[in-house]
Amino acid sequence: MEKNSRMIKDPAALVAIREGGKKLGEILAECAAMVAPGISTKALDDRAEFLIRQCGGRPAFLGYTISTKDPAYPASLCVSVNEEVVHGIPRVDHIIQDGDVVGLDIGMEWPFTPDGPKGYYTDTAISVIAGTPRAEDEKILAATYESLCRGIKAATVGNEIKDISKAVEKYLTPLGYGIVRDLVGHGVGYAVHEAPQVPNFTDRFQPSIRLLPGMVLALEPMVTIGSADVYTEKDGWTVSTEDHSRSAHFEHTIIISPTGPEIVTLRPGEKI
Repeated sequence: MEKNSRMIKDPAALVAIREGGKKLGEILAECAAMVAPGISTKALDDRAEFLIRQCGGRPAFLGYTISTKDPAYPASLCVSVNEEVVHGIPRVDHIIQDGDVVGLDIGMEWPFTPDGPKGYYTDTAISVIAGTPRAEDEKILAATYESLCRGIKAATVGNEIKDISKAVEKYLTPLGYGIVRDLVGHGVGYAVHEAPQVPNFTDRFQPSIRLLPGMVLALEPMVTIGSADVYTEKDGWTVSTEDHSRSAHFEHTIIISPTGPEIVTLRPGEKI
């Protein structure tokens, strides 16, 4: 795990994270508004990449690798449909159908200059329904978003990471939804994925990490209608539910501040 000194961002980094996060929230909102029956997932990705580069950023996911043995992610936007929980790869031949649940996950390095200093990273996600919604899908989307809001509200100075985990878990468990355990939230800022991990569940092995001013976290509940068990598809990236139940995913990048959590990736008109 990285030292606390890296978890706490310097003032210049926080300024860029705020500005880049605002831009990324606007980009995600525009991509989400495009979701409709008949559009390809690749068209959504193309728009996302265009908007990121237009605002002076670099797609954080494009070319991202976990290890040298794994394939690089080939797109700028993760588009995950129905039983695909996260990391769905956009394709020209994957056409959104009426009633699909579509998860959009996007990350950006900003500002980006090819030969200049590295920029700073933010990460955000939303799930939307294309066309005619099913009642059960509306419910899981609302519940997942509410769990994110509760996690954010628990992200106050003096609390610990596990207080965020407890808030998410406490809300979702009575509703009977599956909370994905194979994937968690994370630190962000100097890289797209950093320490500490931010689970959406609690266990006795969870380390005690106190929340301090200047920490930057990406909180992201991933929730299923059925079993929480997931697997990775043959493409090496797409994570889907074992029982093929539908899922939802919401994410915001936040700064821990003395006055309370600061959400930097809010979409226009969004209030938490």
